[in-house]
Formats: sequence, structure tokens, C-alpha cells
Amino acid sequence: MRLFLVRHGETHANVARQLDTAVPGLDLTDAGRNQARALAERLSGEDLGAIYTSDLVRAQQTAEPLASALRLGVVVLPGLREIQAGDYEMATEWGPFVDAVQRWRDDPEHTIPGGDSGIRFMARYEAAIRRIAGDGHESAVAVSHGAAMRVWVAAAVRLEPAFLQARRVDNTLVLTLEGDPDAGWRLLAWGDEPITHG
Repeated sequence: MRLFLVRHGETHANVARQLDTAVPGLDLTDAGRNQARALAERLSGEDLGAIYTSDLVRAQQTAEPLASALRLGVVVLPGLREIQAGDYEMATEWGPFVDAVQRWRDDPEHTIPGGDSGIRFMARYEAAIRRIAGDGHESAVAVSHGAAMRVWVAAAVRLEPAFLQARRVDNTLVLTLEGDPDAGWRLLAWGDEPITHG
């Protein structure tokens, strides 16, 4: 299948540089709503079979214009939620959260205080992706979150740290993948940048 993995639009927490990971999360800003409308224009020409989002408000708000344009319902999958920041929730100093997530490469059992471990995060995210693939659509959109997307995609397509360090996951960035959970995934594009393999 082809999977368009999308980061939500700009939120009030993004503007304030706050780690907003808990349910329900903050709303989109006016700029974020404009980004969601632009996303709908960008993707409405694709032959999409379904739209999925996390259970955070901002992901659902981002999906609404596209769902309306295509006359599709939105399937909410809690597994697509952002990596849970736990004790760092709503902090403006991101260092401890980023350090904890980066430790997962070597120590997936490491747990963010009060939040996710690498193993727990990957299990729930992979289960959500497997559900999407199992629904049988040739093409689908999943609206998710920046850190979650980076971690899962890095693992799913075995991205080198240098590749990730050179690329951002901006609001409404689309990562285009092809494959399935059993055969594996291939990254086709990072936003507008085509990715060549081998």
C-alpha cells in the first residue's frame, strides 16, 4: 500500500514551544487551520481509501478539510498519538525529552519519566500502522505527530541518524511510504524531496 504519513498543523503549543503530548492536546492556530486546508488541496487528487488520525485534537482538526473534500470519514487510532512526554509535559526545555528518545536507539527499554518507553511506543504505533495496512486500502493518509513519525519511520525504513539530522518534520509535512508491515516499508518522499534507494 501507499501510506501518506502527515504531521498535524501548527498548534498553540508549537508557537509557545511547549511539549504537548497528552490527550486531548491544544487546538490548531489560525495558521494551522490554513495549513490543513492547503494539505487538503495537496492530497485531494490522490486516490485515497481512508483517513486515519491520532486521538489528539490537532490531528483530527488537520484531517477535517481533507476528509470533507473527499467525503471520507476519519478513523481515530490512539496508537498514532505522539510519544508521551510524561513528567516533561508542557515543558519548554526539550533537551531531556529529546535525549530520552535518542537513547532508544541503543536502549529501547529506557522510559521517559512518567511517559513512554521505546518498546511501549513502538508497539502501539506499529499496531496502529498494522491496522491501517490490514484495512486493505491501496492508499491511505495517517495524521500523526513529529517525534512519533521520526522514530517510527527511522526504524521502519532503517534511516541513518545523519539522514534524520539533516531533515525537519514541519507542520503538515507528508512522508510518503510504500509497502506493508510484513514485507517492509520504503520511503518514497520526505515532503517534496524524492528519496532514491540504492
